[in-house]
Amino acid sequence: MTTPLLELHGINKSFGAVHVLRDVDFTVYAGEVTALVGDNGAGKSTLVKCVGGIYPYDSGEYVFDGHPVHVHSPREAGALGVEIVYQDLALCDNLDIVQNMFLGRERRSGLILDEPTMEQMAAQTLDRLSVRTVASVRQQVASLSGGQRQTVAIAKAVLWNSRLVILDEPTAALGVAQTAQVLELVRQLADNGLAVVLISHNMNDVFAVADRIAALYLGRMAAQVKASDITHSQIVELITAGRSGDIGLAPAHASTAADIDLDEVD
Repeated sequence: MTTPLLELHGINKSFGAVHVLRDVDFTVYAGEVTALVGDNGAGKSTLVKCVGGIYPYDSGEYVFDGHPVHVHSPREAGALGVEIVYQDLALCDNLDIVQNMFLGRERRSGLILDEPTMEQMAAQTLDRLSVRTVASVRQQVASLSGGQRQTVAIAKAVLWNSRLVILDEPTAALGVAQTAQVLELVRQLADNGLAVVLISHNMNDVFAVADRIAALYLGRMAAQVKASDITHSQIVELITAGRSGDIGLAPAHASTAADIDLDEVD
């Protein structure tokens, strides 16, 4: 697509005297996975929370589907079709998959819960995402593996006519096989036409599924490039120094190689 689904222009966000985001530009396209990378403290979580309506940004422009919008709450972000899957997943172990997917958004038939409709919608969503690792939508979440839990959290996010899904470290603490399953699901979301933002520290995961990579450095967007146009080592340099050759921030905002330790970046 030529027109981004999400465009952020000149986003600034401060917490007291701490300037966390500085004139950040960020674009996300439908049908693509955009990896958002950066060292700890680079501003990734703050940027995502501004997109999700959790934090109000101080200045800048938020454009969604070609129209400037003002998002003041998660509810308003959700109305646009923005859903965020946080690292803690926010699932209830004592509830089953259907109950978790509809938690707070239950369907009713008169005064009682419409269990058959919710069960059907949950099953259809998992089927649409080609999920084969869950035996029954009535399994309790407590009985699921880490990869299955992540799958349920992602399915919960796309159940509500989502257009942009943001995933915060979805493969953290997962084994090799479970990581492969989750990455396959991430790719499936984009192939289904959704815009996906993947936050990750794992460069192997990033290059496995990302169409574009956006690198934050100390609150500034160092670069946003196609994954096919950049190498692993260049991304590491953007993360740790803000610049790699001709790519990245102006020298005044970037570190020198003497200031960083590449061994600290995974």
